[in-house]
Amino acid sequence: MGILLRWLGAFLLLAAIFNPTQWNYVSWARDAWGTQTPLIVFTGLILAVIAMVYLVATLRSIGILGAIIIAAVFAAGLWVLTDWGLLGLQNSALNVWLGILVLSLILGIGLSWSILRQRLSGQQTMDEVDG
Repeated sequence: MGILLRWLGAFLLLAAIFNPTQWNYVSWARDAWGTQTPLIVFTGLILAVIAMVYLVATLRSIGILGAIIIAAVFAAGLWVLTDWGLLGLQNSALNVWLGILVLSLILGIGLSWSILRQRLSGQQTMDEVDG
């Protein structure tokens, strides 16, 4: 359940920042910049901090190579679905949602990696302490 919640949090974060609808931070900031600038900056900083927590945790747990491998697995899956005719990539809104889905899965897996590794191997994970 924790893994699902971490992924859902990543998905909601990325969708809140940008999605193909008008209900996202980027569209709101672009449209209301002159009238709501302080609130836009404040909200943007909050979103940036949350995104940074997800990104740093992901890079520390699976690294850039792990993120690339996970992205490649999902890209290959999309390629198979497209090749079989089950998915068409002409719809740009669908492509954006698929991108959000893949990025959120990478962040969710990265944030949950120690839990997944512990369940698969049965070994506890120790945190690294710089010193």
